[in-house]
Formats: sequence, structure tokens, C-alpha cells
Amino acid sequence: MTRINGTIKIGLIVEYNGEHYHGFQWQANVPTIQGELEQAITKLTQEKRRVIAASRTDAGVHAKGQVVSFWTTYGLSSQVWVKALNYYLPNDIVVKQAFNLAEDFNIRRDAVSREYKYYILNSKVKSVFAKGLTYFVRKPLDLMTMHEACQILEGKHDFASFATFLGKVLNTVRTVYEARIRKKGELVIFHVVADSFLPHQVRNTVGLLIRLGLDRIGIIDFRQILEARTIGLAGPTAPACGLYLTKINYSRPLIDIEAR
Repeated sequence: MTRINGTIKIGLIVEYNGEHYHGFQWQANVPTIQGELEQAITKLTQEKRRVIAASRTDAGVHAKGQVVSFWTTYGLSSQVWVKALNYYLPNDIVVKQAFNLAEDFNIRRDAVSREYKYYILNSKVKSVFAKGLTYFVRKPLDLMTMHEACQILEGKHDFASFATFLGKVLNTVRTVYEARIRKKGELVIFHVVADSFLPHQVRNTVGLLIRLGLDRIGIIDFRQILEARTIGLAGPTAPACGLYLTKINYSRPLIDIEAR
């Protein structure tokens, strides 16, 4: 363990199965991703450090490319950070990469877009291997109509109808850079990229797309719900189990410690 003068900012790319956690953000007396990461850092460095996430995922939501940062007085290699933190973390949370970040690099504010995928098991029969990792829909989905709706979502819109609540959020306008539906075997995968998302926006979007795919609403209804700009009008909210945070995009690259 090499201690340095002052502090440095470390960034991590983290993967986790959120099934048994009450979301990313720390809460008293319940397991959270932030809580587990902070405990692992403390066990490794003996420092109590606050971990910041680029995107706070809800209870039950998974991540393949969550980005977090924290300050430390230890100058370790990327390989040591990854190996040592994974030693202290539970098996359903894994650090994939570690970076030295510039002091002024803010992993939340400097993010230019976030990417999510939602996995639907569209099959006549459930799968024991997909439990907790996908949302099971038995009836066939009309993917062509769902694709048409995805094209409506793209661009800059007021997505208030797709938020369950707003909390401290004042502006409900977001830019969706990409929204698409594809099928892979029995999986229907919704992929969306946006500058940022409102609370439950992705899950409410999926809920409405499923209603559309099951012919419970039409494409005109879908457009009218978007244009209504009424909180909670879309949905019902799709379950958290199918949602994955896949990537956080930045205008400047994250560089491995060894590459500097």
C-alpha cells in the first residue's frame, strides 16, 4: 500500500446484480451498492470515503457499466484497485476497471449521455435462468409497432408523462439520442441513450411499449401520452428486474492508471 501526499480522485467502472439491493444510494439498515462499495474501500484503505455514482439506480436495477468515484490518499495501480476491492466486495458486485481522474472531473456532471437496456423474455414458458434478470411477457409482442414508437421517442421532448414523480427535478425536457427495439432469440431488448433520465423514465417507457406491443393501445395513443406531459400517464411501470445501466459516455476518455 503506497500512501501519497494529499488526495487523488479514483474512478471505477462497476458491474452489479441489483436483485438483492435497495438501489445504489446508501440507506440505513438495508443493503445498497454504495454501502457495499464504501465498506470495501474502508476495509482496504482504512479510510472512510464517500462514493459518488454517475447514475443512481433504483432497487432491483442492474448495471454493467456504472461509473463511480471517490477520493483517497493511496496511489495504487489499476490492477491492485480492481483485485483488492473485488476481494472485499460480495460476489454480485464487481469492479471491472480503475482510473485516476483529474480533480475537476465530475463523473455525474461531465457525463454527456447514459445508456440503458431493458430485457424482456417474450416466450410462452418462463425460464428459471432468467428469473430476476428479465421481465417475462407470455403473449407475443408486435415489434414493428414498438419500433415505430421508438422513433417517436427520439429527439428533444418533454417527458413528464414518463416520470413517476419529480422530487427536486424542475425541468422535464430530455434529449433521447437513440431508442430501438431488437429481438435476440426469445429476448426482446429495448436500448435507449439520452442526456439524462427522469425518475422511472425508462421503466415507464418500457411499460407503455409493452402495452403498445400487446395491442392494448395504438400508436396514436402513444404519441398523445408523450404530448400530454402529465406525470405518471405512461406505464404501468415495468419491473426493475429487466433494467440494466450499460454505459456512461463522456466527452473526454477515462484513462487507465498504467496508461498515464
